[in-house]
Amino acid sequence: MPRSGAGWTSADAPRLDGRTAVVTGANSGLGLETARALARLGATVVLACRNLDAATIAAEDITATDHDADLAIVRLDLSDLAAVREAADTIRADHRQVDILVNNAGVMSKARSFTADGFELDFGTNFLGHYALTGLLLDRINFSRGERSDGRCGGRVVTVTSAAHRKGSIDFDDLPMDHNYSVPAAYARSKLAELMFAIELQRRLAAAGMPGASLAAHPGASYSGVMRDQSKILNWAFTSPRMRWLLNLFVQEPDRGALPALRAATDPAAFGGQFYGPSGRLEATGSPVLVSPADRAVDSAVAQRLWDVAEELTGVRYSFD
Repeated sequence: MPRSGAGWTSADAPRLDGRTAVVTGANSGLGLETARALARLGATVVLACRNLDAATIAAEDITATDHDADLAIVRLDLSDLAAVREAADTIRADHRQVDILVNNAGVMSKARSFTADGFELDFGTNFLGHYALTGLLLDRINFSRGERSDGRCGGRVVTVTSAAHRKGSIDFDDLPMDHNYSVPAAYARSKLAELMFAIELQRRLAAAGMPGASLAAHPGASYSGVMRDQSKILNWAFTSPRMRWLLNLFVQEPDRGALPALRAATDPAAFGGQFYGPSGRLEATGSPVLVSPADRAVDSAVAQRLWDVAEELTGVRYSFD
């Protein structure tokens, strides 16, 4: 439970000694702060990143203040399914178990573009890439422990989505978005798909009697590359000292934006199917609390169809034995 009179912070998380966590997109922003917090709690943290040089700098940043941090780096390009398989093989070879998987990495394209496999980039990277990675690591994710009496969390998959999912829609007849593409629509669709995946994964874990948990989180409004890199105006607003004081009223630093995912990954009271986000107005800033997904995100029929599409497109079939 949070300390009396205060919202939940990383100080409320249990120790994670002996646990292994994988964080995608851990080289900057929210992913870096999530990895930093998990390492500080004693976990072995795998930084799964597309850019190895950036991942190395991130690891040095973490160890500069936490000399005992136990870190590993794996190259992961979620926009290339062959690269996803290679990353999963590396993680499987190096780690007998994964206790926490944080599906954090994400892109927001500046213009319509495609993955190495020909999928619309946001959908293919944010959703299909994470769907494939999670499925390829499923037998390594330590679901068997479940929730422990000593307060340490059991195996969890945490998918980081966005409040933008509320504006998303999925047209199964136009997955390439040949007819209705826009930058905001593509991003919102990918984030809706991610949230539906997290909820559907929990349904399937529960149906199979597996004690692990799939949860979701969103960071609210946070200073991150996804937003900053969208335009010169946003980049100026995020970096200008003259604008910083105003933005700080509505946007939080990455370490605060990472808290919903960290709580979903570590809070012993959290359980599968839950969705965490900021507590403040419009869920933009504030301490991490339970929030409600959009109604369309919990549509089980659409989620099942989406799962079938992901299975067909990626060739990754989950085994819930």
